[in-house]
Amino acid sequence: MAIIRLEEPRPRLPISRPGWSPLMAMAFRPFYLVAAVFGAVAILAWVAGFNGTDALPGMLWHGHEMIWGYAGAVIVGFLLTAVASWTGQPAFSGTPLALLAALWVGARIAASTETGSLLLTGALSVAFFVSAAVAVGLPILRARSRRNAGVPFLLLAFGAADVLYLLTVAGVLALDARRLLFTGLLLVAGFITLIGLRVIPFFTHRALQRPQVAHPRWAGMTALLSPMVLAALVAADAPSPLALVVGLAGMVFNLVLLARNAHGSMRRHPLLWVLYLGYTLTALGLGLVGAALSVAPALMSAAVHCIAIGGIGVLTLGMMTRTALGHTGRKLELPPLMVPAYALMLLATVLRVAAAFVPAAYQPLIHAAGACFAGALLLFLWRYGLWLVSTRADGMPG
Repeated sequence: MAIIRLEEPRPRLPISRPGWSPLMAMAFRPFYLVAAVFGAVAILAWVAGFNGTDALPGMLWHGHEMIWGYAGAVIVGFLLTAVASWTGQPAFSGTPLALLAALWVGARIAASTETGSLLLTGALSVAFFVSAAVAVGLPILRARSRRNAGVPFLLLAFGAADVLYLLTVAGVLALDARRLLFTGLLLVAGFITLIGLRVIPFFTHRALQRPQVAHPRWAGMTALLSPMVLAALVAADAPSPLALVVGLAGMVFNLVLLARNAHGSMRRHPLLWVLYLGYTLTALGLGLVGAALSVAPALMSAAVHCIAIGGIGVLTLGMMTRTALGHTGRKLELPPLMVPAYALMLLATVLRVAAAFVPAAYQPLIHAAGACFAGALLLFLWRYGLWLVSTRADGMPG
């Protein structure tokens, strides 16, 4: 007589396996991985005394690689992942993704080794940003998504700023390389406002189960355009009073719009408050840049690193930890070691900004800030590295 089982059969949980195919399944996977590795290594090399190359020496190498290297990888990885959701089109993956990642890696190797000229660095950088813009733009075009139509053009502007910077460093153009470096940084702040104003309210809604707060379109456009206008003013060496107005407007509008979605209960959600802190530091940096260009030039170093570490460092770490959880099929619960990673990145911001005001302790503060920045990224790699190269935990594609 056959035995009839009364209990329901238990489904087998999928086993997450590492491999090349899962690594190239979506753009966040290779780009978050290489950005974290490169960011940690580059910062440690910088504070240990690596001084770039003859073609791209000292601060020129350091600034370029943090802006167009580290930040560029995270931005492209996020956008190519998000645009599939925004448009309903297939994700950018496979061999084309591998080739795009190879362009980025090649540009980093060239920038750190090229001595005679910056030809290879420039060629690879141009190819990377143009290819990324096309990869982002095609699904937007196919879906006729007017809301996202400006995104690929912002990527092209970011790449164009990179080209102008490299040509200036090479002596081909008689421009101010330092100003072009600030221009690239402010364009990254533009990406932060573009992405932040779109996803932070949504993430807040998902985590707190609160309705998203709508804001007037004109206010959102002011917040979004202010860092880009400020970037153009810096590049053109425009009159400083105008830069002050734009910088302060960018700070105020971004802080107000961010605060409209904030709620006291988010303090219990590290995946949320880290995004709010990173966005806040970016907005404060915009105001400081405006002030530094007009009435207080001594604030420029603090302004730059408020955005570069407080904005880019804190926000990219928060965005990588949040988006990688969902896209690798895991619960939106922050893994162990990530709150210490957030704390290290925030401490790096405080130490680096403090270095601008305490000349006597400049070098120790720089070294400590670099160690904290690298430590935060290494903790991310320790917890997320295997997940980024493995199939989704829930067995779904992506």
